[in-house]
Amino acid sequence: MPVDVCDKSSATAAAHRVCVAPMMDYTDRHFRYFIRLMSRHTRLYTEMLTTGALLHGDPRRHLEFDTAEHPLALQVGGSDPQALACCARLAADFNYDEINLNVGCPSERVQSGRFGACLMREPQLVAECVDAMSAASTIPVTVKTRIGVDQHDSYEHLAAFVQTVASAGCRVFIIHARKAWLQGLSPKQNREVPPLRYEVVQQLKLDFPQLTMVVNGGIQTLEAMQAQLLALDGVMIGREAVANPYLFADVDRSYFDAHTPVLTREQVLDSWLPYVNEELARGMPLASITRHALGLFHGCANARRWRRYLSEHTSHCKADSGIFRIAQQSMRANI
Repeated sequence: MPVDVCDKSSATAAAHRVCVAPMMDYTDRHFRYFIRLMSRHTRLYTEMLTTGALLHGDPRRHLEFDTAEHPLALQVGGSDPQALACCARLAADFNYDEINLNVGCPSERVQSGRFGACLMREPQLVAECVDAMSAASTIPVTVKTRIGVDQHDSYEHLAAFVQTVASAGCRVFIIHARKAWLQGLSPKQNREVPPLRYEVVQQLKLDFPQLTMVVNGGIQTLEAMQAQLLALDGVMIGREAVANPYLFADVDRSYFDAHTPVLTREQVLDSWLPYVNEELARGMPLASITRHALGLFHGCANARRWRRYLSEHTSHCKADSGIFRIAQQSMRANI
């Protein structure tokens, strides 16, 4: 159904229909460009960047991106409203489409900095952060969170958190449908051990119909996306985007424009090589780029040969973009 451009809530929901989660060590600019070759409409997110890194480091190095990556959101971690306001201004200056506050990461390093999932216990502070960020720029401020943290895991606590933060102007909530344990589980275990409770996120949408609710966690197929979109405004895909990036080749046709052509894996690779060559010419290490294409042939015959060849030969001193063609040939070899 076409979106009424005068309906801001509908337009926001459509913008977040399919997203790729911010993932440390994965969603760098090379990964984002690679996904963009397959889907023009999927909303992409940066890795989480702390306020300290942005305000005391080199913001240009952290924030520059290819214009092809739009729509693109910057995810930040922090809990100081004024520092986050400065980051919101930077995001606007660098032409990001959204700035997202991390209230979901459970790592000990993040907790020691008083941001991430531990902020679920301080909804008023999160509201103050959102308010300061919204006042500092015109780009939308969104929040990514969990359904609970430690013993603060009742639906009443979650609903109160959403109500408090929404009152500060946040209209988009991206919710990982698992609670987080701040002690006793590693970040990896926190992505796998706490059970998924999609029904909690769906109840939030019923109770806050005016807000855009995007669900994250455990979604791996187009069919699973569709099932969630029956009740929610959007879906966010995490680790499956790394393991099986070609999943996004059919997203635009399925959810945005039925007439969108779907590229083959070979066509994706053909489109990827000019970018790879440009980055190599700029001095970028080949390994920083090839790792994002390891899953391109996920589910295909001899995909293991593709992954193995790239993994074993990327570091060779004479390796260049031709490594992808040779890796393809290795899949067809009669060995």
